[in-house]
Amino acid sequence: MFLLSHYHSLHLWYVVDSSVSSSICKPNRMLKPFATVLFLFLNVTLFAAPERQKEDPRPNVIVIMADDLGYGDLSCYGADSFRTPNIDKLAAGGVRFTNGYCSASTCTPTRYSLLTGTYAFRKPGTGIAPPNSPAVIAPDIFTLPDVMKRVGYRTAIVGKWHLGLGGEEGPDWNGELKPGPLELGFDSCFLLPTTNDRVPQVYVQNHHVLNLDPKDPLWVGRMKPSEDHPTGITHRHTLKMDWSHGHNSTIHNGISRIGFYTGGHAARFRDEDLADKWVEKSVEIIAEESEDPFFLFFSSHDIHVPRIPHERFQGATDLGFRADSIIQFDWCVGALVDALRKNHKLDNTLIIVCSDNGPVMDDGYKDFALEKLGDHRAAGPYTGGKYSVYEGGTRTPFITYWKGQIKSSVSDEMVCTIDLTGSLAALTGQTLPEDACVDSFNVLKAFMGQKGAKGRDHLVQQNNGNNGSYALRDGDWKLHRYDRKTARNVVVEKQLANVKVPPYMLFNLADDPTESKNVIADHPEIAGRMKEQLAEIIDSGRSR
Repeated sequence: MFLLSHYHSLHLWYVVDSSVSSSICKPNRMLKPFATVLFLFLNVTLFAAPERQKEDPRPNVIVIMADDLGYGDLSCYGADSFRTPNIDKLAAGGVRFTNGYCSASTCTPTRYSLLTGTYAFRKPGTGIAPPNSPAVIAPDIFTLPDVMKRVGYRTAIVGKWHLGLGGEEGPDWNGELKPGPLELGFDSCFLLPTTNDRVPQVYVQNHHVLNLDPKDPLWVGRMKPSEDHPTGITHRHTLKMDWSHGHNSTIHNGISRIGFYTGGHAARFRDEDLADKWVEKSVEIIAEESEDPFFLFFSSHDIHVPRIPHERFQGATDLGFRADSIIQFDWCVGALVDALRKNHKLDNTLIIVCSDNGPVMDDGYKDFALEKLGDHRAAGPYTGGKYSVYEGGTRTPFITYWKGQIKSSVSDEMVCTIDLTGSLAALTGQTLPEDACVDSFNVLKAFMGQKGAKGRDHLVQQNNGNNGSYALRDGDWKLHRYDRKTARNVVVEKQLANVKVPPYMLFNLADDPTESKNVIADHPEIAGRMKEQLAEIIDSGRSR
């Protein structure tokens, strides 16, 4: 049986490696063979009991991230309009967090923070990435896959990327797509390059568009390529899913998108097949035989628009394609667990289930998510959703599971996706470089459900990029700060809208979890302290 207490010995590895790779954050990737050998040497020589010498203490790690999944969107978190049995089983056998967060309420900044351990507002250009976005994370940045590779893990990402590809000029769709995940510490990637409401609808495998025919080059741009190019405006009558706002450019698979593209027909995928393809590629990684463990980032596109689940899931609920996509996501989780079990790896795999932000109903398509919502509360008891710094925007399902190692429990400790780098570094006996992952804390003991373990004591929440909407949670107190005059998506059960707000608001979540009573006038000293605290975190460049 694996014991966390043994991992203190592995700090010796980090000291040796640091002396070799100098003071820079990014590890020398040529050190992997040396690192693996040294790790195993230390494991053999420092782990005490002789009968344990043949065991590899390094668990496999799978991070499963849903897209736009709200706090109330799983039956283990209170949903009663449908069931999510596979995720429920993980929650029942692991830790279900009631204060689990992502760091931002939109896709790109949360993913940036997860991989870098740094708040996205610290870097310009981390808002929702356009189709032709260059790489958002520079190759010299120390990342979560770097953490895992330093101790010999095989690293992979499957699914949605949405962090840009290529240099300053953006992606070369017909050539090498680099820098990308492989320059950030991943050994392999199989990607949806942007997000599926943005063009192009192709798979990227490692550095290239998969199945691209050079005789039919792929072009991606912002401008309509020709007068007769079919769009959601000119050919609206041909759409199998109509758009409601903004998603009315190039049509593919009967759905219009954001942006324009031509060519690459042999490389294009069918929306309905995305989940199956993610599972297929992930199962291959799980089934691979190797002396080294794997780290897999399973980055699902469910529940993001356009919500087009596979035909076998369409109609699985009475709430329309949004809820059907939740059922599909639950199936994906079950398929990964089944693959682990069949390959005899379930007992030595840490599984983390989370979401990139909270829910949204009408996000550009007429899929009747709002009309068929009924009594379902996608954000659970909380206010707000995607695009919002209200709790519903960033408080999401968060589950950790490790068979035989994590006991079943419900935890009120505050944890966040940004803490994966710090916590997985601790899991593998490493100390993070001082000048890297500057907002990622070690909450491993909370992840493991250890009695008395503490999570975060504070967290900065943001809506998108660095456009000036923040919230600071410190204990039960929460301060909103709006550098602009409006807040987005305050009520999920209504159409997206901007609401006028004051520059600051203060809420006590213990008394007011819905953030409906602004008590800033009643607690000026607390508000003043938190204003200074938030400004210090933003301006200082780090919180760790």
